[in-house]
Amino acid sequence: MNPFLKKLGIEAPIVLAPMAGGPSTVELVAAVSNAGGLGSLGAAYLSSTEIAALIERTRALTAKPFSLNLFAGGYGPAADGATDVDPRPMLEIMAEIHAHLGIPAPQLPPLPPFPFAEQLEAVVAAKPAVFSFTFGLPDRSVIAHLQANSILVFGTATTLEEGRLLAAAGVDAIVAQGAEAGAHRGTFAGSFEASMVPTLQLVQQIAAASPVPVIASGGIMDGRDIAQALAAGASAVQMGTAFLPCPECGASAVYKQALLSAGEDTTVITRAFSGRSARGLTNEFIEKLKDKENIILTFPQQNLLTRPMRTAATQQGDLRFLSLWAGTGVARVRSVAAAELVHLLVEEIKQFDSTKK
Repeated sequence: MNPFLKKLGIEAPIVLAPMAGGPSTVELVAAVSNAGGLGSLGAAYLSSTEIAALIERTRALTAKPFSLNLFAGGYGPAADGATDVDPRPMLEIMAEIHAHLGIPAPQLPPLPPFPFAEQLEAVVAAKPAVFSFTFGLPDRSVIAHLQANSILVFGTATTLEEGRLLAAAGVDAIVAQGAEAGAHRGTFAGSFEASMVPTLQLVQQIAAASPVPVIASGGIMDGRDIAQALAAGASAVQMGTAFLPCPECGASAVYKQALLSAGEDTTVITRAFSGRSARGLTNEFIEKLKDKENIILTFPQQNLLTRPMRTAATQQGDLRFLSLWAGTGVARVRSVAAAELVHLLVEEIKQFDSTKK
């Protein structure tokens, strides 16, 4: 067992990606942790009261370590390099889709206050084994406060420079999110274009520049991928797409079926659904906004605006208007229980290592 896994108190070098917005159920998190990995709660859209309840429910299902993830920034005009946008063109497009789905006309949602400080209080009070963050970099005093409460802290980097900033801030591990990763990009310093570094390359760069353990994230689907990431300098890997089809996952049935039916990588990077760059399976809504980036609202306002559409599309099984987040390895997803997948991945790592000898 490598020292990092020993410090975490886990057996397998597998971290469940924190998939906020539904997929990251307490059942999925507990199953991964109970199987020897590190389950992760995606709690970015929850209130402090909801976070406290979520941690309590997770502890009822596992005595093993697990992580909780929040957004540490990325709200408003500064998000993803966006600027203030006239909402009328976007509302016109949404009105057409709402009419098609048979739901009330869209309303422009107000930009909500940034909830991080209040959410963080609930995290410190509940003391999960690990706290992870993305979309920014909290003040160094915040990280030190978490660590003083016996909480390990992981930060997300999409470039070498971001990795250096995280290391300087004192994090316990750096999640190196490569270009292949599904869902939202964690970029917080520099341009989106500069952040599109392949996973293994990013791992090698950050591992060579910093003594902080690196967790590889992006396009990792099987034991061979994990072994390659470990060989590149990672202490563990983070996997999201691979766990989406699991029965414990809260992704909708139509979403899971879309992933299992993906015979090839049709993922693209888009801001269409949320206002932040994210990777997912392409569909009609993404194509509709393909050359209209200038009318997309900022995060999280765009995310709130498209939520009724996504909810209705889920209920109606209409893939054209769903955010189908997935990494580039989507064609290799497997429909197995979460614990079985963890055990399968561990065996595949051993098999790959034995074939190299």
